[in-house]
Amino acid sequence: MDKNFAVALTIAIGSVMPALAIGMLASKALEAMGRNPEAAGSIQTAMILAIAFAEAIAIYALVVALIIKFV
Repeated sequence: MDKNFAVALTIAIGSVMPALAIGMLASKALEAMGRNPEAAGSIQTAMILAIAFAEAIAIYALVVALIIKFV
């Protein structure tokens, strides 16, 4: 397998999946806030924490892609 193809595949999967996860997280959090507005603060805190974890996975994919590219 070509190195550039491996890098492209790593970035593609490593960015699409966290993006889908963030979209689903935000969608469900907004739905929960709409159903229970009193709990919006705690829901928002949990949502931001979960989004940060999903974004960290995308950063790990970028690091792996850079390692593949330059090693």
